[in-house]
Amino acid sequence: MQRTPVYGAYKTLGHYPDYWYWILRGRPARSPHLLKQRVVREYGKKFGLKTLVETGTYYGEMVVAMKNHFERVYSIECVPALADRAARKFASDKHVRIFCGDSREVMPEVLALLQAPALFWLDAGYYGWVGIRTKSREQRLSAELEMILSHPYPHIILLDDARGLTGRDEIPSVGDVKAYVESRFPQRAVGVEYDIMRITLRQ
Repeated sequence: MQRTPVYGAYKTLGHYPDYWYWILRGRPARSPHLLKQRVVREYGKKFGLKTLVETGTYYGEMVVAMKNHFERVYSIECVPALADRAARKFASDKHVRIFCGDSREVMPEVLALLQAPALFWLDAGYYGWVGIRTKSREQRLSAELEMILSHPYPHIILLDDARGLTGRDEIPSVGDVKAYVESRFPQRAVGVEYDIMRITLRQ
């Protein structure tokens, strides 16, 4: 099923019952994709951001949901087959660009394209809390944050699946990431709500 062209549409339709089931269960830690889409839209609008940068394209669900809400969408996928699939899927959307590769290597290329603050949607699952856990994967998160937060523009960062930052198996905890960001970049504030870490400018 996952290899078929209709899998993306199938997953999109599944977001609706998933959302209502989440409501019925009392809004547990794992947030449904529809809520994540709402948060991304809200932060883009709140901060007047015209560009969305995503890591972990997967089947392009967030790109589909956001491509009509941002003037430019850049998405990075490390799995070549998924990146190729997404590139073909969004070939007619000229404001959408899919990058293939390790985000630590691709992110500088993406940052060089930016001429204004952007919204970054980063996938914590991309950093190793699912599957093989290695120091290299942990360092991907700190490397990305360092590059984004050191960039000349005051970008806003949303980190999905914050519950995956467990502090175990060489994976940083939420507290570790918060302490790192707020000490290294004191003009930034870090909070977590609905399993999404939000890194914004300190008020």
